[in-house]
Amino acid sequence: MTSRAPVTPVAQVATGEADGVPWTFLLLTGLAALAVGLLGTNRAIFLGVLLINLVFLVFFLRHVAFAAAAARWAPSDLYEVPDVPSDFLPTVSVLVACHNEEAVVPGLVRGLVALHYPRSRLEILLVDDGSADRTGELLDRLTAGIGHMRVIHRPAGAGGGKSGALNTALAEARGEIVVVFDADHIPRRNVIHRLVRHFRDPRVAAVQGRCIVRNSVQSTLARSIAIDYFSGYLVNEYGRQALFGLPAYGGANCAIRTELLREFGGWNVNSVTEDTDITLRLVLAGYRVRYDITAVDTEEGATTLNRFVRQRYRWARGHQQVWRDYRSSVWSCPHLTFGQKIETTLFLLVYHVPVLCTLTLVLTLLRLVGIGPHVSVLELLPLASLLFAGPFCELAVGLLVGRAPRRAAWSVAWMTPIFLVFMLVCTRAWIDGLLGRPYTWVKTKRSQWSALHGRETTGDVDRVLGGEST
Repeated sequence: MTSRAPVTPVAQVATGEADGVPWTFLLLTGLAALAVGLLGTNRAIFLGVLLINLVFLVFFLRHVAFAAAAARWAPSDLYEVPDVPSDFLPTVSVLVACHNEEAVVPGLVRGLVALHYPRSRLEILLVDDGSADRTGELLDRLTAGIGHMRVIHRPAGAGGGKSGALNTALAEARGEIVVVFDADHIPRRNVIHRLVRHFRDPRVAAVQGRCIVRNSVQSTLARSIAIDYFSGYLVNEYGRQALFGLPAYGGANCAIRTELLREFGGWNVNSVTEDTDITLRLVLAGYRVRYDITAVDTEEGATTLNRFVRQRYRWARGHQQVWRDYRSSVWSCPHLTFGQKIETTLFLLVYHVPVLCTLTLVLTLLRLVGIGPHVSVLELLPLASLLFAGPFCELAVGLLVGRAPRRAAWSVAWMTPIFLVFMLVCTRAWIDGLLGRPYTWVKTKRSQWSALHGRETTGDVDRVLGGEST
């Protein structure tokens, strides 16, 4: 890279979870008490409702802007045949952390072996992260005799979760570019070429590909999650790049410069969302993340409510922690424009908005039973409508851009109860973070479906969105 901006090593990253000092909560409580003292209870609540309406309006407009950008430009990019230069072939190290992954390891190894990239410039490091099942044994057996693929065995209790396992592999990686997949991911064969082509630009530090859910036929919940990924990858990520140049590094099916990652000190083992953490460190240091809508891999969606809740709780807890760690740095960052600072702040607050949604729901229920504050239904109505209108707008555009089959639209009906569960999960995560309750990285349990079907079978929704399989 031609120029260097200061980076924030892991050791210097604040740890908002550890200190347990709820400064934001104390500030909000103090402002609320002041408002009640000056205006009275009913007027203070009315003012609070107006402020929440304003927050929801801002996020609603953000959803609409992303949906408009995706509807306008994403279809041509999604189905294009991208220019993949044959004269730019940096050395690549593929890293995968595997902890108790025997259900998905066979499909993972098959997918990695099938990658189209010169073997002389590719190494694959699979980390058996202290697994208590047959993961290590399967990895050793399935990779035997494959020269560019190696298994690293990490002892049980080594700590650090996924970040710790990836850091172990990073210490041995020889590639100029590190590409990361999760153990349940199966990449398309051309994904390495499509990810690394962006590194011709020296300003690009990381690239995120598009993930789709391959087991949508397994359960109604998995199908709904597949629909949700339309919004996340075809609309939200695309919109953030098209409008602000700020897509997020998602932690799987992604690439990052090895040298820069080492300058950072690797992945942050104190964060349960190491991807969001490193996204902020990259952006604040003046580097850029790129999103490639054509770099596709498949993953396994949660099939039970318990797995969904545990996964989303981890995402919410980690994302809220990143807000506490980096919020003050965003507005003093010289590398971001004013619009990018606003968008980065909104991005950091994404897992806080559902907490306001829960508060809104409580106010509405109290009002309906006649014991709530004196706030009219007309004042609460915008809250209720904006609560769902923005995300559903993104979902609708995602279905259209992805050319999903008509019957897939019926799965959108399940997004309302799922979103209500998500609200409660985010609220619990916020309260636990507020109280400083300790939390460590927890892996989402896989299903046996992947072991039985793997790459060969996908749902009708996934086939449409997956594009070509070569």
